[in-house]
Amino acid sequence: MFYRLFQRLPELVFELAGWPAPDLTGYRFRAEEIKQTAFRLDGILTPPPEATERPLVFVEVQYQPDDLFYRRFFAEIFLYLYRQPPTHPWRAVVIYPERRREREAGPHYAVLLDSDQVRRVYLEDFQHPTAQSLGLRLLQLLLGEPAQAIAKARALVQPLTPEQRQTTAWRELVDLVETLLVYRLPALSREEIRKMLNLVDVDLKQTRFYQEVFAEGRQEGRQEGRQEGRQEGRQEESVGLVLRLLQRRLGALDPAQLTRIEKLPLASVEALAEALLDFQTPADLAAWLAAQDPGNP
Repeated sequence: MFYRLFQRLPELVFELAGWPAPDLTGYRFRAEEIKQTAFRLDGILTPPPEATERPLVFVEVQYQPDDLFYRRFFAEIFLYLYRQPPTHPWRAVVIYPERRREREAGPHYAVLLDSDQVRRVYLEDFQHPTAQSLGLRLLQLLLGEPAQAIAKARALVQPLTPEQRQTTAWRELVDLVETLLVYRLPALSREEIRKMLNLVDVDLKQTRFYQEVFAEGRQEGRQEGRQEGRQEGRQEESVGLVLRLLQRRLGALDPAQLTRIEKLPLASVEALAEALLDFQTPADLAAWLAAQDPGNP
């Protein structure tokens, strides 16, 4: 959720941290794996190489209490700076849903946490922001009571004129809002969410989410279905879609896990498609697979 949000609106990182936003032209937000280690940074907001005065920002979203979090996070940052020394100054933002999720950092990291380079953000402080930027309004879809999310989303996506529905900017906004609500309200299908937003007449195939995930999965399913029959085609379609969603959420999958997912029956694949919305780490997927077959951990 946050990866998509910061990719689309990098200025939201600076807004949450309370830093003045630099010129964001050319900034890119991406996940970064440090080679030959088990470290993976949630995201790095990277300025253009020639803009050496603009900061590179490490962004971490931490929803689970973790006594070792700061030890690992700062190790990742400094290992990254060692392996890929940037010409830019660096900053870091850690995002918690609420203060009670944070754990003590210990004496070794106090100087870093108290510096101007590091900000800790607590989303509970932004449930009723005074500034109503687009980024904060989108962020509110992930906060507060789920029942309020639809009303807030409807206010965001309803265009003022029919002509606005034809613009790329509005369609990208609809795509982002729908994707956030899919994560926020996992009990609802995407079609149900679209009806609640009064978007049933909008062509879903024009949205980036559909084109990048659903279209590819359905195409593979159709190809396999022509060869193996309708039921097997549906199986391949569902597996392809689930694998794409898992890779987007958790990164590269373990080959053994990939094989196990491909062998799951259709009902289990569909159950995994719902369960993965709650996954935070690869360990969550490993636990889910172990629960399906306790004899094969």
